[in-house]
Amino acid sequence: QVKMGGKEVDLRVSSVPSNHGESIVMRILDKSALSLGLPQLGFLSDDQAVFAELLRLPDGIILVTGPTGSGKTTTLYACLNEINKPDKKIITVEDPVEYELAGINQVMVRSEVGMTFAAALRSMLRQAPNIIMVGEIRDGETANIAINASLTGHLVFSTLHTNDA
Repeated sequence: QVKMGGKEVDLRVSSVPSNHGESIVMRILDKSALSLGLPQLGFLSDDQAVFAELLRLPDGIILVTGPTGSGKTTTLYACLNEINKPDKKIITVEDPVEYELAGINQVMVRSEVGMTFAAALRSMLRQAPNIIMVGEIRDGETANIAINASLTGHLVFSTLHTNDA
């Protein structure tokens, strides 16, 4: 955590040795994004109303797509903020957990010990969640489990990495 411009931000750092020296990437995670609601996401008013209705459905799947840095995770967190109520059990599986959300059970992927997206999803379904958020669908097995969860009484949110929306 560091302070930048009067705001507290988290930094996610990735480094890899290369033939030209160390390659380092730092991703700035602005914690103020946690307080965003649907109005701050930039929807047109009619689209926002339709999207808000989708968030009230008891089941189904909502996918947010786009390239890296386009706001997919920010959009999912805004959705969770909108529907996070004491009578809803919300569980997420993320790689990594980018922001801690009060009242939401968040599971971090740890492939080295077998906690993949798919394994976490299977475990989560035994926890009787109302709402599931999968940070990103990266493979067919995870997609299959997420779709089946959406067809069996769960509201599922996830992202797909695409080159454009």
